[in-house]
Amino acid sequence: YWGFQSSWEIDVWGKLRNAKKAAFSKYLGSIEGKNFVITNLVAEVANTYYELLALDNKLKYVKQMIELQKNALEIVRIQKEASMVTELAVKQFEAQVFNSQSMEFDIRQQITASENKLNFLLGRYPQPIVRDDSLFLAQLPMQVKTGIPSQLLRNRPDIKQTELELYAANCDVKAARAEFYPSLSINGSVGFNAFKTSYLFISPESVIYSLLGDLTAPLINRSAIQAEFNKSKAYQVEALYNYEKTILNGYVEVSNEMSSINNLQQSYEQKKKAVDALTNSIDISNDLFKSGKADYLEVLTVQREALDSKLELIEVKKQQLNAVT
Repeated sequence: YWGFQSSWEIDVWGKLRNAKKAAFSKYLGSIEGKNFVITNLVAEVANTYYELLALDNKLKYVKQMIELQKNALEIVRIQKEASMVTELAVKQFEAQVFNSQSMEFDIRQQITASENKLNFLLGRYPQPIVRDDSLFLAQLPMQVKTGIPSQLLRNRPDIKQTELELYAANCDVKAARAEFYPSLSINGSVGFNAFKTSYLFISPESVIYSLLGDLTAPLINRSAIQAEFNKSKAYQVEALYNYEKTILNGYVEVSNEMSSINNLQQSYEQKKKAVDALTNSIDISNDLFKSGKADYLEVLTVQREALDSKLELIEVKKQQLNAVT
């Protein structure tokens, strides 16, 4: 005998069709999962870049403050020689300069670490990052248009992924339920058959064919089918809870970010007013100190508060930029 045999299963209950839908949905879900990872990577790159710009501005301002503090230190030393202040005042101004210089080296190390992190995220070996920090404080965050909240949430790759996984789990349950039903298959064969080899390929005398229908019911492996069905239902419940959790988490994140953008803008405006006031206070306190109308503690306090306020302003600007990323 020599020939061909083939078998077809009639998908009466949709078992094969639902299994195909489940597999395709899982594939689409994996693509959305990849998009979610890419989205997070892009956001982390942007946040690290903003961190780098913020550190550059902090370093620039700390260096400016060190020069002011050194000038104030020289004035105090002159006044000490003239017996206008004591050695205590000189030591306190020196300590302030040393603390600011220590802060400068700490910021430099943070810049190096941020550059290395950014290069790592970009898949590169450590190297200098070309950047322009001059427009950092002047840069205004883009306006975020939320549109309809449900549409905004549906654009998130993580929600799309869990939605597809839930659909796949539903299809798996339908395919597992169909395993309980009888399956209908058609078996066909065609070939050559002869009692002697020399007559094997003589047509049509040696041609043989058959076409049979086969109806089978799951009897022996019913327990295994039941276990597979229960597992599919458990996965379906898990996928449903995961979908609900992802939607709730997405809504909370979007709500927090939209509130953060508005509040950070208000905070930045108030911080900027404080920085302007304290910056002017530095010159005023120095003039008063030179004329003997203010003591050195007031000068130290104003300089320290001005430095802290400026660094806080830079930090708020960085948070603004991160919020719209």
